[in-house]
Amino acid sequence: MSLSRIRFLASAVDTAQSALAALVARYGQAEAADAEVIVALGGDGFMLDTLNRSQALGLPVYGMNQGTVGFLMNAFSIEGLLARLSGAERAVIHPLRMQALGRDGVVHKALAINEVSLLRTGAQAARLRISVDGRVRMDELVCDGAMVSTPAGSTAYNYSAHGPILPIGAEILALTPVAAFRPRRWRGALLPMGASIGFEVLEPEKRPVNAIADSSEARDVLRVDISSARDISHTLLFDPGHGLEERLLSEQFQ
Repeated sequence: MSLSRIRFLASAVDTAQSALAALVARYGQAEAADAEVIVALGGDGFMLDTLNRSQALGLPVYGMNQGTVGFLMNAFSIEGLLARLSGAERAVIHPLRMQALGRDGVVHKALAINEVSLLRTGAQAARLRISVDGRVRMDELVCDGAMVSTPAGSTAYNYSAHGPILPIGAEILALTPVAAFRPRRWRGALLPMGASIGFEVLEPEKRPVNAIADSSEARDVLRVDISSARDISHTLLFDPGHGLEERLLSEQFQ
């Protein structure tokens, strides 16, 4: 598929801004309403922000790494971009939908492409009650926190917390504890993509917890409900042989 009307976006770092100027000089800059594809210049954090901000446009996004890790990005090059876009592999992902009730009565709603995490904010461990599809599955998890991760986000914070890497087409969510104290040996659970996961914060005054959907944070929460937003799709583009499925597979052999 020919993708020639490009909307370039770049993070604020100097290298990304320099790359933006060079690419716009070579390929032009399409208006958002006329664009066929978005090229994001930055790191993984900027890619997540770009996907969220461009959701209404429904355009595929091709990232070029101008950040640190760049797991969701392709290698940077000014040359041959049109050919790379035309031959790119597509990966369709769905974000998580978070609804968090704060102690102040405010309901916070946000989307997360990688994960929704609950983290303690005080000196004492959090106490969480976990439900799946309305049924309590764990009466009490004493921990530093817990998260629900998508396959696309399973190599990020989830993997750092010793959670599993999930194949992109697995239709599975990973529920992973962070430094679980009780049950001490509990390593988490694999849940169907269609599951609804609920966290109730026990002793919220004594053991406060924040909820974070990627970079969107809700402070001092009482309850957090998480589900896959199957009505929302993001399309990422990758160079052939370096697609998201291959990257997730390769990560398991590092």
